[in-house]
Amino acid sequence: RMKILIPSALHSYTGGARTEADGATLAEVLADLERRHPGIRFRMIDEQGRIRRHIRFFAGGSQVFELTQALAPADELIIVQALSGG
Repeated sequence: RMKILIPSALHSYTGGARTEADGATLAEVLADLERRHPGIRFRMIDEQGRIRRHIRFFAGGSQVFELTQALAPADELIIVQALSGG
């Protein structure tokens, strides 16, 4: 099971900064995360199935750009929500 670090703006879905999910790709991990915490995936993935512009995913020290990218279960997935405004 992969450990996931959740940004503070999404803590209302998970109840805190850390959670876990299963999956071999980013898409599978996010699907399991959605199953465990309904509504959270839509905050990160848009209606066209693309990563939202203000969301970044990091696993194994590198940014993950594609939902199809394979993830190692030992990696920690870090979700970062960029701040915007002026």
